[in-house]
Amino acid sequence: MEMPRTKASTSGEVGRPDWSQRDKFRRWPTRRAPPKMQGLFTSRSHRTPALKKILAFVVALLVVPSVWSAEGMWTLDHPPLGQMKKELGWAPDQAWLDKAMRSAANLAGCSASFVSKNGLVLTNHHCVATCLDQLSTAQSNLLAIGFLADGQAGERKCPAMEVNRLEQISDVTADVTSATRGLEGTAYTAAHNAVRAKLGAACTGDTGRMRCDVVELYHGGQYKLYRYHHFQDVRLAFAPERASAAFGGDPDNFNYPRYDLDMALVRVYEEGRPITVVDYLPFNTQGPAAGEPVFVTGNPGRTERELTVAQLATRRDLTLMDALLRAAELRGTLTEFRTTGAEPQRIGENDLNSLENYYKVLQGQLKALHDPVVFEKKQADEAAVRQYVAAHPALAKKAGGAWDAIAKAEKTRRDLHQPLSLIENGSGFTNRYFAFARTLVRGAGERPKPDGDRLPEFNDSAMRRVEARLFSPAPVYPQLEQLKLTLALTQMRERLGPDAPIVKRVLGRQSPLQVAAALVGGTRLGDPAVRKALWDGGADAIARSDDPMIRLVTAIEPDARALRARYEREVESVEQKNTELIAEARFAALGDTIYPDATGSLRLSYGVIAGWDEGGVAVPPFTTFGGAFERNTGTEPFALPVSWLAARDRLDLTKPLDMVSTNDIIGGNSGSPMLNREGELVGLMFDGNIHSLGGDFAYDPKLNRSVAVNSAGMLEALDKIYDAKALANELRGQ
Repeated sequence: MEMPRTKASTSGEVGRPDWSQRDKFRRWPTRRAPPKMQGLFTSRSHRTPALKKILAFVVALLVVPSVWSAEGMWTLDHPPLGQMKKELGWAPDQAWLDKAMRSAANLAGCSASFVSKNGLVLTNHHCVATCLDQLSTAQSNLLAIGFLADGQAGERKCPAMEVNRLEQISDVTADVTSATRGLEGTAYTAAHNAVRAKLGAACTGDTGRMRCDVVELYHGGQYKLYRYHHFQDVRLAFAPERASAAFGGDPDNFNYPRYDLDMALVRVYEEGRPITVVDYLPFNTQGPAAGEPVFVTGNPGRTERELTVAQLATRRDLTLMDALLRAAELRGTLTEFRTTGAEPQRIGENDLNSLENYYKVLQGQLKALHDPVVFEKKQADEAAVRQYVAAHPALAKKAGGAWDAIAKAEKTRRDLHQPLSLIENGSGFTNRYFAFARTLVRGAGERPKPDGDRLPEFNDSAMRRVEARLFSPAPVYPQLEQLKLTLALTQMRERLGPDAPIVKRVLGRQSPLQVAAALVGGTRLGDPAVRKALWDGGADAIARSDDPMIRLVTAIEPDARALRARYEREVESVEQKNTELIAEARFAALGDTIYPDATGSLRLSYGVIAGWDEGGVAVPPFTTFGGAFERNTGTEPFALPVSWLAARDRLDLTKPLDMVSTNDIIGGNSGSPMLNREGELVGLMFDGNIHSLGGDFAYDPKLNRSVAVNSAGMLEALDKIYDAKALANELRGQ
C-alpha cells in the first residue's frame, strides 16, 4: 500500500532497492547521443586533451548499451514510441493513447480508471479506506466487514472523494518562462505564482466542472497545462473486507508473493445520475500471460531522480531522519490508543495503517541514501553534466553556477527546517481541527485578493477542491484528534525548545496535554455548518470568532507567514530558477529523449509480466487463490475472512490472484490500471516489491517489480465470494 504524499519540507515516499546490479554511471535511458551531442563529439576544433577526457566520460555515460528497459514514467503527450517498438516489438498509436488518457482517473493521492459506460471506476481498497472509515459507525465498521451496494440506489456517497479525468494537455512553457525572466527572490515567486494562476483560471472557465493544473516537468524545463473534468459526487459500490484487501498486513507490505484483493469500485455521478462514459477500459477476463507486454497509466506522486547532490544530502542527513523519528513516535502513540477499547481500535485503524506504510517507506528511502553506491552514482551523474556544461562557454556562463546556488539555498533550508516544518507546514499542530482553522484563517485573508496575488492553494482553479474538503460531512473524532495534537505539541516543544517565543505563546504555563484538551474541547470546527458560516463570513467572521482553534491559528499566523516568505525568497525561488537552468543544460546535452521526474500527473509506464531472481531463487510472476488458502493461518494479519472460507469449494483455486511486472511506478500509482496492447484492463496496481522502494531515486529492471491484482482474479472473487454478479457483469460489458 502507498501513502499519499502531503506538502511538507520532507520528501515523500521512497526507499531502497538492491543496488548491487546497477551500473553506477548509468543514468539516462538514451540509446545514442542526440544530434546536439553528436555534433560536439565530431567537432575537432575544440578537442584539447582535457576536453577529450571530459567528452570520453560523457560519451561513456550516454551511450552505454541499455539493459534498463521499462525505465521511465512518461507523459502521454510524449511517450517513447521508438523505444517501445524496439524493446516490445509494438508501440501504441494515437487513438490508443487518447483512450488510455481519457479512461484514466485521478483520485487526489491515488489513481483509478473508468471501467464501464455507466461511470464505474476501479481503484484500490486502500484508496477508498478513508471513505469506508467516514461511512462507518461503532455498529458497522465497513473497513472490517466490507461493502456491497444493493444496486445503484444503494451506492453511498463518499464524503470527501473527488475524481478528475484528464481531457487535454497544452504546452505553456513560453508563458511561464517569459513571465519570470530576469527576476529573482520574492519577485520571481510572485511572478511565477501569478502566471500559473492566470493560466489556470483561463483554462478552468465558469462551468464549475473543470479543474486545471500547471504541471512543472523536468524541474522547470517544461510547463504543461493539464485540463481535467472534475467530479465531486462519487459513490461507493463495492469494497471487500480489509482482511482480504490487505491480507498479510504490514509484514507483507512491499513484499511478494502477495495474496491481496486490493480493489474497490466507486461510481461517478453528475446531477444525481451516473455519468455516461465514452472512453473506458474493457475488462480482459483471462488476465495477462508471463512475458506479455503491459502498460500502466496512473499518477505517480513524485520522484527525485534529478535532484542535485546537495538536495539529496539534505534529505539524507536531516529531513528524512526527522520525519522518520516523528512517524515512529506517532506510530507508537496510535498503537497504544487502539488498545484502549473497541471504538478507539476502529477510529484509529485507518490512520495507523497509513502511517505504518509511510514509516516503512521512509526507512527504505533513508537506507537508499545511506548506500555508498547510490550516492557515488548520483555524484558521478552530476559531475558528468557539470563537465559538459563547463566545456561549452555560453552554457557555462548561463548555467555553470546553478549547482552552487542550489547548494547555498540548501544550507538555508537546513536552518529553516524545524520551524518551517512545525509552524508553517503544521507538523507541530497535527490534527484535523487545526487544518480546518488554517484553511479558514488563510482563506479569509487570501480570497479578497486578485487571483494572481494569492497563495497558490487559494487560486480560483483550486477553490472547488478547498471548499469540498472544508465542508465535507465526514466525521471528526475528538478523542483521536486530541491525542495527535498532544503529541505534535510535545514534539514542537522538544525541537524548538521550551524557551522559543512561539512555544511560550502556544503553551504558556500549561502542558501539551492541557493545551490540546482545551483546544479540542472548546472548538466547534467539527461541525461543517460552523465551518461554512466562518468561510462565508470572511475576515469579519474570523475576527469575531472566539473558537480557540481559530484564535490559535490567528496568533501564529504572522510567524508562519514570515517563515514561508523567507523559504520562498531564499530557497524555493532560488532552487526553482536554477533547476530550470540545469534542465536547460540537460536538454542541450540530451534533447528531449529523457523522461521527467514524476509530479503527480498522468504518466505511462511500459513493461512485461515477469518475476525475478531473489538470492538464487526464482520468484514466479503469479500467485493463485489456492496459495492464499495455504498462507492462511487463521490469525491476523494472515487470516482470510469468513466470506473466503465459505466460498472455498466454489473457487477455482488455480486462478491467478496477484502478479508482478517490470513497470516503473511509485507512490500515487496505487489504483492504476494495467493495460494490454488491445487497451483492455488486465490488472490493478497496488504495491511494489521491497526492491522498488528506491524508485524515488532510480530504477533497476532486474529487481524492481510492481505488484497488481489480476483481472481474472477480480472477476472470480466478485462472482464466487461476494455474489456481486451485477458488478462483475458490468465489468464484462454485459
